[in-house]
Amino acid sequence: MSGHSKWHNIQARKGKQDAAKGRVFTKIGKEIMVAAKEGGGNPETNSKLKDLIAKAKAANMPMDTINRAIKRGTGESGDVNYEEITYEGYGPNGVALIVNTLTENKNRTASDVRHTFERSGGSLGATGCVSWMFERKGIIVVEKKDGIDEDELMMMAVDAGADDFTPDDDVYEITTSAEDFSSVRQALEDKGIEFISAEVSMVPNTTVSLDNESAEKVEKLIDRLEEYDDVQNVWHNADFPDGWGEE
Repeated sequence: MSGHSKWHNIQARKGKQDAAKGRVFTKIGKEIMVAAKEGGGNPETNSKLKDLIAKAKAANMPMDTINRAIKRGTGESGDVNYEEITYEGYGPNGVALIVNTLTENKNRTASDVRHTFERSGGSLGATGCVSWMFERKGIIVVEKKDGIDEDELMMMAVDAGADDFTPDDDVYEITTSAEDFSSVRQALEDKGIEFISAEVSMVPNTTVSLDNESAEKVEKLIDRLEEYDDVQNVWHNADFPDGWGEE
């Protein structure tokens, strides 16, 4: 799981930069809209929406922005017609990638994703070509800082139903089953734990170790994919070198 944790460290730093550009808010806002459209605008009766609101708060998304997204999703202020499409393929050095999108124009999105893979030395594959290497899991990332005792946090997580607890560099990574994610996240939130990120992800069962040269190529591919507004998540099985992405 160490490669996954390292990428979360990189993503946490990038997330602060992206948030300044509004990119993170745009992506989470779309997810909130779709969740509200599909399951209603009340987070107490829509667990997916409740999880996404927690994700939005972890990214410091203002409540006014969250509420606007919910209203759009429920049709109170405009209609939402996003379609979820997932692409799979291989990047440099044989790294497997899953690209999750929400789009209003699937032809445009397919073209953009395919072009990005090809210009980065990768290739798109058929549905299922790499997803068999991954498993849906809840991933909760907590920053190591004063006031958080490692043993106490681990016991909180285990008591709440977490499957694994991993200290890694400057974060703690808590892993749950996809089914138990909501209850574990809620239990930790109720105890005042703040998250860097909290979401259900596609976690690789095996990873591909990268040297610095390969890591740079893979990171560029991921960056290019994430620049598209239609791309919500990019999951991969790359294990980045120790210290990669640190300033």
